[in-house]
Amino acid sequence: MNRFRFLTSFALSIALPLALALPAASQAQTSGVSKVRISTSMGDIEAELYADKAPKTVANFLQYVSDKHYDGTIFHRVIAGFMVQGGGYDAQYKEKKTRAPVQHEGRQALAAGLKNTTGTLAMARTNDPQSATAQFFINVVDNAFLDPTPIPDGDPVTKFEYQGRVYPSVPRSQLVNHPQLAGYTVFGKVTSGMDVVQKIRNTPTGAGGPFPTDVPRTPVVIQSITLLK
Repeated sequence: MNRFRFLTSFALSIALPLALALPAASQAQTSGVSKVRISTSMGDIEAELYADKAPKTVANFLQYVSDKHYDGTIFHRVIAGFMVQGGGYDAQYKEKKTRAPVQHEGRQALAAGLKNTTGTLAMARTNDPQSATAQFFINVVDNAFLDPTPIPDGDPVTKFEYQGRVYPSVPRSQLVNHPQLAGYTVFGKVTSGMDVVQKIRNTPTGAGGPFPTDVPRTPVVIQSITLLK
């Protein structure tokens, strides 16, 4: 499944599902800052996770860590001028089973200062903002266009401007859940091992498994992700 697609047009009439709740009880940390080590076949990456800014997203990620879901998965999508994405497929390109999606927290994280800048971790998803499960990506450049678009107060929103066009009287729910406006939830940042991320971004890519492009020719395996604190 392609968990990182973009729409080519903005359609305010699109119908979208309601937000899905975080799966039941997790042992994962839900406040403050925690740290993880992502051990890969190209070296180790350490990252801070900001549960104080994206609590449900971090709890979801850490539950997958606790379940050892990521062990043996690969970075299956690598675009040198964009990001590296993994956590959903094993080395044979078999998609791993996941729990129910986590609630999208993009705007909450943005309001707390988390943006899709170089070295940040964010959740991958399909065109449905409420579809993120286990796959994540690391931004290798500043990707401001992946940040959520702020929505003015009010319901309906009496005036909304987007890409030079003004939309009058738009139901708030239609804007909040729109795929292009929702952005991608940032929940962490690489603190060491950015050199490893650079090696991954520069690895030769091509077709692999069900993917026609952007797959590392030599698999980049996530051997494990472990909680450090």
